[in-house]
Amino acid sequence: MKTVLLIILFIWGIPSTYFRSKFRKIVYNTNDWKINIKPLFKKELLALFGNIFPDNKEYIKTRNYYRIYLIVYSIIFLIYFSID
Repeated sequence: MKTVLLIILFIWGIPSTYFRSKFRKIVYNTNDWKINIKPLFKKELLALFGNIFPDNKEYIKTRNYYRIYLIVYSIIFLIYFSID
């Protein structure tokens, strides 16, 4: 069972680069690919848990999808580590 969860965790983790890249490009207002490798976290965390662009519909939609993605990822991660 733990092996199956590890595979699910790995497969579920693949789209994280897409979601994070799209979210960071909106938050930092850039289309530069280097935003994906820069360790800029403060504004990103404020944007994820808050609402820094309340009038930007694309930001809100992307943020909500990213939140759901991270919640499911966290649940799978917790289940994986809770199984003996």
